[in-house]
Amino acid sequence: MYSRKKSFEEMPLENVTVWSCVQEGCKGWMRDNFTFEHEPTCHLCQSAMVRSVKLLPLVNNTSIDQKEPKKSVQI
Repeated sequence: MYSRKKSFEEMPLENVTVWSCVQEGCKGWMRDNFTFEHEPTCHLCQSAMVRSVKLLPLVNNTSIDQKEPKKSVQI
């Protein structure tokens, strides 16, 4: 029989710096290079977060550093 199932490539895993929620039972976390603040709060429960490391697929963030304040243009 024919199968339309696509074969998936193995995604390379790498240790990535993330922010994890400190609240017991909350599973909130985010990658460090995708945060807007230097010390973010949990988007699920608004608790504090701590920096940690997870083994995740590598995702490139092509945006400019989001944590730097935006420079406004004076008109």
